[in-house]
Amino acid sequence: MPVFSARDFSDHEKVVFGCDPECGLRAIIAIHNRNRGPALGGCRMWPYASDDEALRDVLRLSRGMTYKSAMANLDLGGGKSVIIGNPRTQKTEALLRAMGRFVDSLGGAYIAAEDSGIGVADTRVMRTVTPHVTGPEETKSAEGVRTGDPSPSTSYGTFVGIKAAVKYALGRGDLKGLKVAVQGMGNVGFNLASHLKEAGASLWVSDIHEDQVQRAVDQLGATAVPSEDIYGLDVHVFAPCAMGAIINDQTIPRLKARVVAGAANNQLAEARHGEELMSHGILYAPDYVINAGGVIDVFYQRTGFVQEKVREHVGSIYDTLMEIFERAEHEERPTQEVADAIAEERFSKR
Repeated sequence: MPVFSARDFSDHEKVVFGCDPECGLRAIIAIHNRNRGPALGGCRMWPYASDDEALRDVLRLSRGMTYKSAMANLDLGGGKSVIIGNPRTQKTEALLRAMGRFVDSLGGAYIAAEDSGIGVADTRVMRTVTPHVTGPEETKSAEGVRTGDPSPSTSYGTFVGIKAAVKYALGRGDLKGLKVAVQGMGNVGFNLASHLKEAGASLWVSDIHEDQVQRAVDQLGATAVPSEDIYGLDVHVFAPCAMGAIINDQTIPRLKARVVAGAANNQLAEARHGEELMSHGILYAPDYVINAGGVIDVFYQRTGFVQEKVREHVGSIYDTLMEIFERAEHEERPTQEVADAIAEERFSKR
């Protein structure tokens, strides 16, 4: 498995492979950049089709965390970890503890958090063997008891970002009657759909798990759509909230939405697809900017959680995206190129 010559290798500081045959752990941790601080990023468990697919995902995700933290003005670097396996059938306490020991072996250079397939309860198990896992503590505030789950902040930030994109692309100050296709009904996607429903939007949803789609139909009045049909719907906004690389040569010609804005990481299969979206007149909200609410939440969990401060910081995603949209139009450049340039200025060696 080539690493240094891998297409998505981007001067990563460290890529480490972990294996524990007794519990079935096969995992990869990638640290991209720590110029701004320790590399923080989620731990994902997914049934990757191949080791190469898992490597590509962890390389792309860890790089994205560097850019995400820089754009959110956080003193954090970028890292990520992936566990190869089905979280619904292969996750065990023994495997989670083994993953915790793997994280611990890096001595705090990488700090893990929850992600797809790994929830707050799982990070609590990992925390029993390493202090280098964040997000699992329960905290009390005026709003009640928080579980430490950052996904509500990710959802809220994505909702704020959609409002910015809709304002810029469509000139609409509210979301009443807006048609939105949401791909992925996990914690983030469902919470985002809830915000959109409350704001008056109409929803079309898809997911690889039928029970999650049904929950959105029953509780939000959403319309269920087969996974392959979600791209071609006649909607205002396409909101990817599942896996990455879904904006590609096959899907772009099918898109009818004027806006692509969702919580999924690494939505563009290749950088050139941002330019293709622009040429099609589709406004793209760079994924690591719009979905930064979760890492903002986790940062404040580490430094002192105050709900009002978190909400305000997450809300600033609106202004950040507006700046990117305006600069991209002025410079006639794809939005992700503008976002990359700003982020690279912030995390370059000081």
